[in-house]
This record gives sequence, C-alpha cells and structure tokens, in this order.
Amino acid sequence: MSEPIERGRGAALDPDERAELERLRGEVQMLRAARARRRIGWRPVVSAVLIVLGCLLAPVALATVWVHDQVADTDRFTTTMSPLIRDPSVRAALTDRVTDTVFTYVDVRGLADDAVDALAAQGLPPRLADRLHGLTGPLASSVRDFVRTRVAELFAREQVARAWDRMIRVAHEQAGAVLSGSVSAVAIQGDKVTLDLAPFIDAAKQQLVDAGLTAANSVPEVHPTIAIADAADLVKARAAYSTVDKLATWLPWVALALLAVGVYLARDHRYALVATGLGVAASMLMLAAGLAIARIVLVDSVPSRSAAPAAAAYDIVVRFLRDGLRMLLVLGLVVALGTFLAGPSVTAVRIRRGVVRSLAWLRGRAGLRSGRLGGWVHTYRGVLRGAAVGLAVLVFVFLDRPSGLAVLLIALLLVVFLAVIQFLDQPVAAEPADRQTDTD
Repeated sequence: MSEPIERGRGAALDPDERAELERLRGEVQMLRAARARRRIGWRPVVSAVLIVLGCLLAPVALATVWVHDQVADTDRFTTTMSPLIRDPSVRAALTDRVTDTVFTYVDVRGLADDAVDALAAQGLPPRLADRLHGLTGPLASSVRDFVRTRVAELFAREQVARAWDRMIRVAHEQAGAVLSGSVSAVAIQGDKVTLDLAPFIDAAKQQLVDAGLTAANSVPEVHPTIAIADAADLVKARAAYSTVDKLATWLPWVALALLAVGVYLARDHRYALVATGLGVAASMLMLAAGLAIARIVLVDSVPSRSAAPAAAAYDIVVRFLRDGLRMLLVLGLVVALGTFLAGPSVTAVRIRRGVVRSLAWLRGRAGLRSGRLGGWVHTYRGVLRGAAVGLAVLVFVFLDRPSGLAVLLIALLLVVFLAVIQFLDQPVAAEPADRQTDTD
C-alpha cells in the first residue's frame, strides 16, 4: 500500500521540490509581467508626455520670468545693469570710444602743423620749421594719451557710477510707463505716436517767470503734440510687453502643474519623480548650453578690440538668469537623489542600511543611552522625518530668489536633521520573559 503524498503544513520540502516550487514562482512572475506589459493603458503614456512637456517648459518659463523682471521691474533692471559701468573692460571700451569721439572733432596734429606753418610765414627758418613738423606726430600722440588718461579717471569716479545708475533707472521707468500705457503724454494718433508737449511748456513758462519775464503767465494751458514714432511699432511693443507679463505669471505654474499631474498619473510615482528631477536638471543644462553658444556668437560678431567688453557685458546681463538655472539644476538633482535613496532599490536599501549601522556604531562608541527620549523619537520617527522635510520645503519656498547654493545648503541641513533623528532613535528594550512571569 503506497504512502499518502499529502504533507502536513509544517513539513519541509526536499531540494527537488524546492527547485520545482521556485521554477513555478518564476513562471508566475513572468506571466504577470507579460500581462502588465500588455495592459500598458493610457496613464503611463499620458504621464510620460506631461513630464516631458513640463521639463521642456521649465527653461522657457525661467527665461520668460527673467525677461519680465528686466522689462517690468525697474529695481531689478537697475541691479542688473549697474555693474556694467564698474567693469574694467567696459570702462576701457567707453574710454576708448569717448577719446575717439573727441579726436574726431579735434585734429591735434593738424592744428600743430597749422601753427608751424604760421610761424614759417612769419619768418621761421625752413630747417627749424621742418623739425617742428616732425614733432607734431609725437605731440598728437602725447595729447591723445593725456586725454585718454583723464577720461579713464572720469569713468573711474564713483560719481559717474551713481550718475549711470540714475540714468538707467529714469530711462527704464520712462520706457516701462510708455510700454504699459500708463503715460498719458504718449498717445497714438492715426499712424503716429505723439508726445504731448504741455509739461515742457509749463516748465518753460515757470522758468521764464522766475527769470523776470512775467508776461509768460499769459500763456494758456495748451497741449501741442509732436510725432515721435510710428504707431505700429508702439502697438507691437505694447503687445509684446503684455504677452511677456502674462507668460511670466502663468507659465511657471503651468510647467509645475504638468510635472505634478505627470507624477500623479504614473504607476510608479517614485520612478516618475526621479525622472522629473533628472529631466528638469537636464533642461537647465540645455539652457546653460544655449547661453554659452549665444555668448560665443556675440563675441565672434564684434571686432576683436570689443570682444572682452562684449563678453563682460553679456555675463553681467544674464547673471541672474544663470543663477536661476543653477538653482533649478541643483533642485532637480536633489529631488531625484533624495527620491532614489528613499526607494526600494537594492542600492538605496544598502546605502540606508550602511548609514543606520554607522550611526548605531557611533552611538555605541559614544555609550549613548537616550532612554525615554530615544523611545519617544522611535515612536514618532515618521512624524519627525516628515516635519524635517516639510520645514526644508517651507524654508525653500519662503526664500527670496533662492540660489543653487541655498538649495544645496538646505538639502545638507535636512540630511543632518535626519541623521540626528536616526542617531537618537532607540526603541525601549522589552523586559525579560522570566521577569514578566515573576511579576504576573
């Protein structure tokens, strides 16, 4: 009579049965994976499309906000342009330009030659006149060097830098008022942009009265106009100003919404968040490459003597845009790395275990017994970790124009806080079983 093939629930399997069981489990997993691949559905596709669109819109949104700040924010524009007059290469270029302009209208060598000719006409010996003519060239060069030195000293004065700041501020305020349509003195009449001269007439009338010409008080309030530009150009400029203003307001939120919805629709939220962080970082690298190419094109398009000031001016103008892309680059990498390390992958698990063991080793070497504090931290470790992450997010959100360095420092401080929580995490040891029995 054969033995029954049924086994008890706790009976162990022999090696052959164990191998067969593992083989069957592998086949089941393969079948489930194949079924999952066949049932891709619409959500992963839509998620991928939204994340890609959000990553592509990120540099566009950043550039739009930067342009809007330069066009609409006078303080920001002044802060951007103020260092131009203080840059040595730009000062040298301005000095050369002013010096060239002066000597365009003042021919020192010609004046010296004329003076020598006049002396020769008055009886100066020809031999001496020829020698004096030979000195007019070095004289002109010396005068040019003298003028250039004085012009350079002028541009090096802080008064000139402050005058530059006032000039660009006033010019930007006036341009912004014209583009936004808030200046009633500039209007469109027919196909021309006209300027109302009433404020200038009032100022001239007041100046004449102050000078003693009281008859100027009889000039009535009039509004003569003068055409200053084509209306089509102003209409286009105002339309562009309005478009940039709207894009700068909504485009960043649209990009953020696309990324958030894309992560939400993904089957694996963690993987989607890692891909989003890396995608944003990659888009910032693309923007940085575009700025570098634009700089090369700009430098190559100007004469060699103007290459250095042109490059310096470009770097000054786009420095805030570069700060913004560095911030988003670091933020994307931090989000991707943090999400990966918090995930279930083998590498992430090993890293976390290594950190936990290292902190436990340090705690043991220090002989730390956190007692009730350790038990409390162990009980509420999830809440404490969430609070640390939330605090880091709030600090980032409320920073005024955070930089890449600020993001990196926030991430490092968050790591330190999480390490402290893990270091203090000590579960309360359970009482021995025999002690519990005696107590009972």
